[in-house]
Amino acid sequence: MLRGAVHVHSTYSDGEFTLAELRRLYIAADCDFVCMTDHAEAFDADQLAAYIAECRLVSDDRFRFVAGLEYSCDRRMHVLGFGVTSPANSKDPQEVIRHIKREGGISVIAHPMDSAFEWIESFRELPHGIEVWNSKYDGRYAPRPGTFHLLNRLQQRSPELLGFYGQDMHYKKQYRGLFNTVRCQVAEREAVLTALAHGAYAGIKGDLEMPSNGRLPAGVLARFGKLHEHSDRIRRLIKWAQKTADEFGVPEPATLKTQLRRIL
Repeated sequence: MLRGAVHVHSTYSDGEFTLAELRRLYIAADCDFVCMTDHAEAFDADQLAAYIAECRLVSDDRFRFVAGLEYSCDRRMHVLGFGVTSPANSKDPQEVIRHIKREGGISVIAHPMDSAFEWIESFRELPHGIEVWNSKYDGRYAPRPGTFHLLNRLQQRSPELLGFYGQDMHYKKQYRGLFNTVRCQVAEREAVLTALAHGAYAGIKGDLEMPSNGRLPAGVLARFGKLHEHSDRIRRLIKWAQKTADEFGVPEPATLKTQLRRIL
């Protein structure tokens, strides 16, 4: 059994950590691998080659980076491509999903907005999975139950569809306590990707273990709903305060911003 994190960004796009720093950080968190998903739009051909090469260079038998990309699509939808490092040359999310599949990667719709649920359900080309908990977008305390319900509805068409648990790691003070345990013996790229593709993993946060199919008991989802509603109310209040301060020309202290990232 291996432990790792998925949906992670570095200084190659808009993250604050270098790959070398991420390696040290995640080894300290007892991780064996990380699936990188730097933004595809940040790269030209030379930068992409450097990213792929450095992911290999700073990997070894102790710790493995699996290089991948996050693709920005129409209507502000993002699609993760675990294990895929080639441009999609399209903003159509269904075409991006097809591209990732053709390249042998794992396609995951990242932190889907509530307003996009109906659109996603109309897709003829479904991804391998939905990111049901993104601890940056949803917050550290609980995900949105609605995202799990979306996954469950899509599973009526595609029973093998998976739920993914991503950190969306960007900032040095960001919460990073959401991990995955993967049922494979070695931290090799192909072994990790195969385990993820077949649902041989679970999302882990503290003592809570969440299955790869995203099918959680109603009581757990109800608890998630209450926790998320409470934390989201606080987040909205903080954003309102920030907007009001901006309108009056009051600068937000940098230390406050980093602490908020840690708390929320």
